Amino acid sequence: MRPTLRPSPCLLAALALGLSASAAQADDAAACRDGITMIKAELAKAPAEPLQRSLRKALRSAEREQGEGEFDECMDAVRDARKALGR
Repeated sequence: MRPTLRPSPCLLAALALGLSASAAQADDAAACRDGITMIKAELAKAPAEPLQRSLRKALRSAEREQGEGEFDECMDAVRDARKALGR
């Protein structure tokens, strides 16, 4: 009779946590990308200068954070842009 190999509960928990973190990061990356697209679309509408400055600042920050893989900080910049837009 062959022994059955069973992974430890700790190993299964670590694996599940790693997979959920990867999925969350992918969601954040997509939301970041969508937010950058939204900011660019709003800038293309040529808003008033004060709003333009706020959107450009948020866009620079979001793109920088996206490049660094800091998607949560990218989303902070996207939230700043939405706040400036009154959303």
